[in-house]
Amino acid sequence: MIQAANRRSPLQIARKLQPAAKDEGALACAKNSHLLQRADSVTLHPMSDRGLSLRQARPGDAAALGRLYVEAWQDTYAAILPHRLLANMSTELHAARIGRAIQKSAVLVVEDSQRRLAGLAGFGAARDRGLGYDGEVYTLYVGPDHLGRGAGRALLHGAFGALKQRGFQSCVIWSHARNHACFFYEAMGGMRIGERRVVLGGMDVDEVAFGWKKLALSPRKLAVRGGQ
Repeated sequence: MIQAANRRSPLQIARKLQPAAKDEGALACAKNSHLLQRADSVTLHPMSDRGLSLRQARPGDAAALGRLYVEAWQDTYAAILPHRLLANMSTELHAARIGRAIQKSAVLVVEDSQRRLAGLAGFGAARDRGLGYDGEVYTLYVGPDHLGRGAGRALLHGAFGALKQRGFQSCVIWSHARNHACFFYEAMGGMRIGERRVVLGGMDVDEVAFGWKKLALSPRKLAVRGGQ
């Protein structure tokens, strides 16, 4: 999963773990990427699972989502990344970045029954087309107070639906190799398809790519460590 692009740089080209079959989705990526600019291209329906609702992010959400993003990072990576890096994260910087994605209608949020933001997902065209997947979920985070309530699954399902409506046929997600979200993505039907090493805060970090050839979640019940 991609987080703060300004704090990282690739050390090596992503390596495939298994061959990716050629499909029309990879060829359609370029011609469909312009659809990210369409504000009306996503149709979302309210969901009542555990009091959660899914919707398109609005410009006014940016500041709160910046705080949620930083809180999620600090909770997820407390024992993985340097304390200095986590402590120095700027909510304003991430709010501005998320705000730009919101302007492209490329961010979904989940709210709880009290209209509090519980999580966010950012999506669009795959940045590494060499893996054979045309869509990508760049960011998927759930606030610490809402873990284990189905928010992650709702966001992933919504992101897949949004990508499908915009003409994409498949999806890839990059995740820190030590992030417990790896268990979640596997439970949701993601296959390990690649790996890479990047620099994050001056530290070498291994990442794993998960791929879905079809934009559908696994029907298996989620009962794994790190469930979202």
